[in-house]
Parts: sequence; structure tokens; C-alpha cells
Amino acid sequence: MQTGETSAGSVIRFRGRAMRRDRPLVMAIVNRTPDSFYDRGATYAADEAVAAAERALADGADIIDVGGVKAGPGADVDIDEETRRVVPFVARLRERFPEAVISVDTWRQEVGRLACEEGADLLNDTWAGADPGLAEVAAEYGAGYVCSHTGGAVPRTRPHRVNYPDVVADVITEVTDRAEALVKIGVPAEGLLIDPTHDFGKNTWHSLTLTRELGRLVDTGWPVLVALSNKDFVGESLDLPVDQRLYGTLAATAVCAWQGAAVFRAHNVAETCQALDMVSVIRGTRPPAHVIRGLV
Repeated sequence: MQTGETSAGSVIRFRGRAMRRDRPLVMAIVNRTPDSFYDRGATYAADEAVAAAERALADGADIIDVGGVKAGPGADVDIDEETRRVVPFVARLRERFPEAVISVDTWRQEVGRLACEEGADLLNDTWAGADPGLAEVAAEYGAGYVCSHTGGAVPRTRPHRVNYPDVVADVITEVTDRAEALVKIGVPAEGLLIDPTHDFGKNTWHSLTLTRELGRLVDTGWPVLVALSNKDFVGESLDLPVDQRLYGTLAATAVCAWQGAAVFRAHNVAETCQALDMVSVIRGTRPPAHVIRGLV
């Protein structure tokens, strides 16, 4: 299956927006949180967040993913506060960048609904349907949706001695069953992504196995999103703090891209785009940008 295609062979689309096919898509992370594990609140303020989105698009991002709640444990963020952080910002992005694809990282239907009303194209449900109503929002608005796997973990919790007889098989069963169920309630098939959800409900060995065997997910025919960027499995593999994980992230990115992953969620957009461009040239899905060696 060519990168950028769904199981039916059609182009990935989010609310009618057809996505590129020459290389995997890059989803740029813009966190409207004061306590993000990576940037420590660098894009919490609205103006800084808009500037970060603009830089990401200039660097080659295909999707802007807006989050209003830190994934891990931390200060409580209720629905009203998440809405305050996310929804007006989505409206501002839609006005400023009318052609951009906007994703919202939330598990709450209330936030998802208001974000879709303001123009969000994709709902990135990283907590595996913790609120079943979020999928109904995607169906109502024709938005894209990310089907994730957490092994039953509830939002904002860390794994503790989790065990899977075959973590890849467990992921495949959960996310593909979820994708098929969402199609039945009206979520557009061309906007569905499946995500093994590295580190969520998993230890480092699990995340490494999912990286090494990602081709098994790709073989399901559903476009695969991977969120590898600066995660703990990279840090633990190399014994490095979060601000020194770029090279390890890019190595994992290349491995997943070679196996056919369709979307990469990333903090470091320019570097990720360059790595994916190179893998795509090697795979033959896009030509080299400038070739003169041995020809002139």
C-alpha cells in the first residue's frame, strides 16, 4: 500500500482536505499547556502558540495538533479550562491559516465538539475512547479520528507492570476493531488513523517491539500514526534526558517510515521532515530534489 492511502486505496482526507502522498505526513505538536513534558510551557501563551504553528507550517508540517492537557499526571484540568486553552486557539488558527489541517488532542467530547465547530479537522483521541461520545462528534462533523491503544489505562495515568502476551497483536485487535466500529457509526473511513500509542499503557520493551514490528500494523491496511517524539522509550534506550532525544527519535522515525507509517507526530518538524524526505527518496515514493552527480 502506498504511503498516504487508506485500506480502500483512497487518499487520506480530513473533512474533505486531501493530504499529500509523496511522503508521510508530519503532525506538529503545539501544546497549550504550562507543564508539557518537552517544552515546559513554551507555547502556553496564545501568541507564542500561533508563532509555533506558523514556524511548523513553514518547516513542512502537514497538520497542527493542539493539546490543552498534559498527557501525564499533573495539575487537574477540567473541561472548562481545557476548552479555554484549546477552542479559541483553534478558531484563531483557522482564521490565520485557512488551508491548514488542524487536529485537537483531547479525549473529551465537549472539547471535541466545540473545536470542530471552530474548524478542527481531526480528533486525536490518545486515550482510546475513554469518552465514547468523542467518536460520535467525529461522525457528526465528518472529522478524522485517531484510534489509539492504552491497554485499558485511564487518562493521565502512567503504566505499572503492564503485561501483554503479544503487544503487537493486542494493539492490532483493539485499534482495528475500533476503526471498523467507527466507520459503522459514520466516521469517514478516509479520515481514520490507527496509533499503537507508544509509551501509553506500555513499558519501553513494548514500545521498542511496536517500533520494530510496525509493519504488522501497516499490513492491516489502515494508515498508521506514530507518536515517537522525545518519548521515554527513546530516553530509556539511550539513557538520555528529554532535551537530548532528537537523534534517537529520528532513528525510530526512519525505522517506522521504512515500514510504511503514514503520519508522524513530532516536536522537531524540520528535522522530521528531512528524515522522512530521505526515507521516501530511498523507498522511491518521491524523486531526489536535485541530481547532478555524474551527469554534468
